[in-house]
Amino acid sequence: MSTLLELFQLYQNQEFVRNAFLAGTMVAIVTAIVGYFVVLRSQAFAGHALSHVGFAGATGAALLGLSSLTGMFALTLLAALGMGALDKRLQGRDIETGIVLSFALGLGVLFLNIYTQYATQTVGVLFGSLWSVSHNDMLVTLIVGLIVIGVLALIFRPLLFSSIDPEVAQARGIPVRLLSVIFLLLIAVTVTEAVQVVGVLLVFALLIVPAAIARQLTNRPLVALWLTLLLGLAFTWIGLLLGLLGHWPVGFYISALAALSYFTVTGFKRLRPPTRYQNMPHPNRECD
Repeated sequence: MSTLLELFQLYQNQEFVRNAFLAGTMVAIVTAIVGYFVVLRSQAFAGHALSHVGFAGATGAALLGLSSLTGMFALTLLAALGMGALDKRLQGRDIETGIVLSFALGLGVLFLNIYTQYATQTVGVLFGSLWSVSHNDMLVTLIVGLIVIGVLALIFRPLLFSSIDPEVAQARGIPVRLLSVIFLLLIAVTVTEAVQVVGVLLVFALLIVPAAIARQLTNRPLVALWLTLLLGLAFTWIGLLLGLLGHWPVGFYISALAALSYFTVTGFKRLRPPTRYQNMPHPNRECD
């Protein structure tokens, strides 16, 4: 009881704790919603590549005297547009994504070599630095997160339909190509926000793992989406609490919780007897 009281007092009295919880909560919500569609559309590699682009953006921003968050937003959005424009395929842009990934890593190394004074801050970009989120960064995260949620709410039904069955969606007049580019931009923004919490190297912990767990537990899109959201919030909040109580980085706690949960669910699922296959509900029925 005394520990909970101390944590509550920390939240009330320490601005950096409030900033961390508010920013972490928004990041968890956005990464959960976007991450579900990333898993559904098999675009995990794109999210991975864009996180590395964020590293190049952060180091490049240091050369220009800008904040790392600004640099990450700018370069990841440009990379997402480039990935969307390189090919006309709807999904699985593996070759184009790999090109962007390798080029971004090279840029990051170049910028870091030129501006060696930024080397100490690079650890925060690579592994997350939620406790150092400023009040302005927190406000930017909240505003951008609300914008992402608003855009997703507007395109939710056609995006879900085109993610499950792109050929049929295109035949019914849904702008699948445009939705694909818009969603890549949303991934770019989401990854940039998630880097503050878990860093470039651990971004999968919030973007991919909650959705991967949810899809193992249910085939119903809306149920899986809500479950992804709950898992993302749980990993983030528990990771923050453990970070306050312990001495290890928050990113480690979040990634460890996510990995343990995934392997636990996978293990239990393999132990269960096989069940009769059921068709996935049609997206029109789920969205009515």
